[in-house]
Amino acid sequence: MKHKIVGDSFPVLICELNRGEKMITQRGGMSWRTNDIEMETSTTGGIMKGLKRTLAGTSFFLNHYTARSDNQEIAFGLTFPGEIMTWDCSGGRDIIAQKSAFIACTSGVDIDIFFNRKLGAGLFLSEGFILERFSGEGLAFIEIDGRAHEYNLAPGEKIVIDCGYLAAMEPTVAFDIEVVRGLKNIAFGGEGLFLGNLTGPGKVWLQTLPVTGLSRVIGTGAKA
Repeated sequence: MKHKIVGDSFPVLICELNRGEKMITQRGGMSWRTNDIEMETSTTGGIMKGLKRTLAGTSFFLNHYTARSDNQEIAFGLTFPGEIMTWDCSGGRDIIAQKSAFIACTSGVDIDIFFNRKLGAGLFLSEGFILERFSGEGLAFIEIDGRAHEYNLAPGEKIVIDCGYLAAMEPTVAFDIEVVRGLKNIAFGGEGLFLGNLTGPGKVWLQTLPVTGLSRVIGTGAKA
C-alpha cells in the first residue's frame, strides 16, 4: 500500500491500493474512493471490542475497504484542522493517542482502549483518562489538532501539561495527574483543577490547538 498526505492545515490521507489490499476506518471516515473498492462493515473483534472502542471515541462498527483491482485510491480526511501522524506499529511499537484520534489503519493494526487508572483522572478529567492504543502490525494514521510538537523525555524527565494538549505518547511514558495548588490559582488561574504530568523515558507529541480548548471558547464566547 502506498500513501500520501496532501494539504496544509486541512490535510487528507490518500492511499493507493492494489488488488486485495485493505484499509480500515470508522463509521463515516471515508472522504472519497475510486469505484473498484469493496466496503464491508464489521464489529472487528466482537461486541466487547466494539464497545471499548466507543469509549475511546471510535465507532462501534468499523468499515473495511478492500481493492478488487490494482491502482485504486481511497481518501480519509480530518474532523478538525490539524495534521495527520503516520505510525508504524510493527515490531511491538505501540502508541497511545488522544481520544478520537483514529483516522484509518492498514489491516493487522489493533485498536483498543487505554485507561489512565489514576483516581483523579477517572473521576474529574475527561481528557487523558480514556485514550486509544494502537498495536499489532501495520500503519496507523492519527489525528493531531493543530500542529504537533515532539519531546523526547529522558528517564525521570517530566513535563506538565493541560491534558487536552496531549496528542500521543509512547507506552514507556508515565502519565499522572496533579491537583493545582493554591485556592487563588484554582479560582483565577484559568488552568482548571488538574494538570497532567508526563514522565520519561519516551517520546510525547503535544498539539497546539486542542478541540477541547476551542469548544470552551465557543461555549463561553470568549478566549479561555
